[in-house]
Amino acid sequence: MSTANPQPLWQPDPQRIAQARITRFQSWAAERHGAPADGGYPALHRWSVDHLDTFWQAVTEYFDVRFSTPCTRVLGNRAMPGAEWFPGARLNYAEHALRAAATRADEPALLYVDETHEPRPVTWTELRRQVGSLAGELRALGVRPGDRVSGYLPNVPQAVVALLATAAVGAVWTSSAPDFGARSVLDRFQQVEPVVLFTVDGYRYGGKEHDRREIVAELRRELPTLRAVVHIPLLGTPAPEGALDWSALTAADTEPEFEQVPFDHPLWVLYSSGTTGLPKAIVQSQGGILVEHLKQLGLHCDLGPEDRFFWYTSTGWMMWNFLVSGLLTGTTVVLYDGSPGYPDTGAQWRVAERTGATLYGTSAAYVMACRKAGVHPSRDHDLSRVKCVATTGSPLPPDGFRWLHDEFAASGADLWVASVSGGTDVCSCFAGAVPTLPVYTGELQAPGLGTDLQAWDPAGRPVIDEVGELVVTNPMPSMPIRFWNDPDGSRYHESYFDTYPGVWRHGDWITVTSRGTVIIHGRSDSTLNRQGVRMGSADIYEVVERLPEIKESLVIGIEQPDGGYWMPLFVHLAPGAVLDETLLNRIKQAIREQLSPRHVPDEVIEVPGVPHTLTGKRIEVPVKRLLQGAPLEKAVNPGSIDNLDLLTYFEDFARKRA
Repeated sequence: MSTANPQPLWQPDPQRIAQARITRFQSWAAERHGAPADGGYPALHRWSVDHLDTFWQAVTEYFDVRFSTPCTRVLGNRAMPGAEWFPGARLNYAEHALRAAATRADEPALLYVDETHEPRPVTWTELRRQVGSLAGELRALGVRPGDRVSGYLPNVPQAVVALLATAAVGAVWTSSAPDFGARSVLDRFQQVEPVVLFTVDGYRYGGKEHDRREIVAELRRELPTLRAVVHIPLLGTPAPEGALDWSALTAADTEPEFEQVPFDHPLWVLYSSGTTGLPKAIVQSQGGILVEHLKQLGLHCDLGPEDRFFWYTSTGWMMWNFLVSGLLTGTTVVLYDGSPGYPDTGAQWRVAERTGATLYGTSAAYVMACRKAGVHPSRDHDLSRVKCVATTGSPLPPDGFRWLHDEFAASGADLWVASVSGGTDVCSCFAGAVPTLPVYTGELQAPGLGTDLQAWDPAGRPVIDEVGELVVTNPMPSMPIRFWNDPDGSRYHESYFDTYPGVWRHGDWITVTSRGTVIIHGRSDSTLNRQGVRMGSADIYEVVERLPEIKESLVIGIEQPDGGYWMPLFVHLAPGAVLDETLLNRIKQAIREQLSPRHVPDEVIEVPGVPHTLTGKRIEVPVKRLLQGAPLEKAVNPGSIDNLDLLTYFEDFARKRA
């Protein structure tokens, strides 16, 4: 991808810049904390990383973070890992998430949408009441600060209530989506030993009901630490023997009591995809998530009380936790529980229309699927309230940027397209949305405030306009306080700090351009390295999947024992397409002309499908291991994969090829 000086795809108009919360924050921080009044976002960002303590102090003051006990200083130990944030401070995340109930009692805090696409509101008053009732019941069950509470739940209001009630008590929340099988859930929950399990009897997806009662029974058998199971009858079945009923636990009219916990008290446990072993159980803190999400949602996403925030996600992905934090900014949060493409590919746009979403977030894969399917979102739906469409999960190809921009521009809309990139590891973004900056095709607008994001070469030197490792050279409040069951911190250290001591290495290849934008090239641990030239798999996918015949692709680079390098491209064809000589030549020609001759694969192989993690990411490293001869059980954790048959296919392929 060229980093020469192209024209921006989109430029915010002066009015949008003036009204953006980040503009108001900069003026306010200039008056009170010595931030630069001029120079726009680049100057503010420089100040935020050079004066880290002052910046985060400013965030807490600007958003009126309520410390019941003040901190002794903002940043104690700065070392990574082990940075010590706001030592001495006490607060509660759930208390902040429910603050809008005081001023907007009867307005919707949540809008819940299922596959009927009819929004159902839950007011701030009702949400606060249910959280108060459930928190009281959890305490009555003996749940204490630090105990783990788990949810096997879809993206429904009950999941939000359960998370907030858990946080109110000072317990630690952890969740998994009900499309995960028993083994995947147990790989996660058994690590943290929950005392309570919230569960549904089943869920609806793609127009069908999916009964999960047998899996719930297995979870109950295999989680010996459970003291209580709470039944949510989404499909209308009675509570199984020994389970408590959701409606009974949330019926009381109780004012919530918010346990005041230390800043670094655990809020929740998130999990890595776990493709090559047990998922990492990543622990993040109440205070760290609170301030990071206020910054990210309030300043970068420009969300406030008048907004409606919809992100297509499930409770098994960090974006769900991020979505719930929209409550911190007083924003109405849209929960969609259903298939992303039911009854047709345009389903998510219909949800955005019917809920009046102002910020709509989705995956890059969904955007590209809409483009291929000939969906016309802005023509076929009233999306006049949508100010921003954001994407994550994988890099949004340049064609995706242009398609979104052009589709909305055709109806006269001024759409801000924000591609963002971060990780479960920090439950936030390293780079992405800035409402006051231009958008360049295929590029993320800028690194986030307080995030000293750089691209480094193997010697640990920062590079500009060149591909390097994504590193963060200063601590972020939402970095893990630890991994669960990692007493000496060795697994945590190994995951991020082995390559460059004291510096977070995330495992992505990026380019930081001389314009300050960021380009994501894909995972560095599955990077293609041909004749010494490193390239990201995302660049190849972008070119190949423009061809209408290609539904999805997977490229792998394998070092050969003789010093050679084999780079196959696996393609999953669209219905009716045939991998004949003509298509083969078109694939190779597209790669040669749009990337380089070095990117042309050695072979193009048709496959029945491309395997993904349960959160929808393509699986490159495990497939590489299979092709190198590793047996399936050593190459991958089966519980982390969406379709194990596809990996069996690659294992057979490797065996035959050998």
